[in-house]
Amino acid sequence: MYAKCGNVEDAWRVFNRMPRRNMVAWTAMLGAYAMHGHANEALAHFKRMCEQEVLIKRMPCEPNATVWMALLGACRIHGNLEMGECIARRVLESDPGNSAGYVLLSNIYAAAGNWDLSATVQKLRLERGVRRQQGRTWIEVNNEVHTFVVDDQEYPQKNEIHAELKRLSVQMKDAGYVPDITFMLHDVEEEEKFFHLCQHIEKLAIAYGLISTPPGTPIRIFKNLHVSGDCHSAAKFIAKLVGRAIIIRDANRFHHFEDGLCSCKNYW
Repeated sequence: MYAKCGNVEDAWRVFNRMPRRNMVAWTAMLGAYAMHGHANEALAHFKRMCEQEVLIKRMPCEPNATVWMALLGACRIHGNLEMGECIARRVLESDPGNSAGYVLLSNIYAAAGNWDLSATVQKLRLERGVRRQQGRTWIEVNNEVHTFVVDDQEYPQKNEIHAELKRLSVQMKDAGYVPDITFMLHDVEEEEKFFHLCQHIEKLAIAYGLISTPPGTPIRIFKNLHVSGDCHSAAKFIAKLVGRAIIIRDANRFHHFEDGLCSCKNYW
């Protein structure tokens, strides 16, 4: 209850004072950490859960997909390979048709430099007939929805959008932005990686919003998949540089970017 009201500290105090903690209490506390973006605490709490063999066996119901995916995302962000593998097995066992689990685990291996295992996960996904959902991002401007799709080069005001991104990239670089190429193919040239990063559909939608809406107004964007690490970083820089709030609703949560920060505390 406390966590839903926005006070995870009080939720922890109640949990910590419980003389006996059943799986409902453990799972509720795990969900609270996940919802509030406390990555390290969520992972530590889950590790303690795993250390309790009796608790897992008596678990009346598994944490829902949102909690598992949030934990898996935390493992990707924090480079926790061992925990990521443990959580990924649960995700793939409970929902083998969900492509997001394969993608996140593959990215964890890629970030660790283990490209063979990264490719193995993707091969497993294909063998199981699980298709990766095509990424798309959309923004509503003047009561009209504009959609940007991965690998689709036909979108409105293309030249103006590229010019805006080019202008922003110079300012972002001066402000300390470094493109995140961690999860890109290792056999692609650096210049080509940078080009592909500029074509990320979240960035295209943000640039379109900037040139199509009044200064100072919030930019609201929707995405059907998880926002990429590089776009997440770029959105923080852009929001601070232009002095505007950028709200991105991805497959997992709302991200409120403002003054160089995100409401998810870099945990999604």
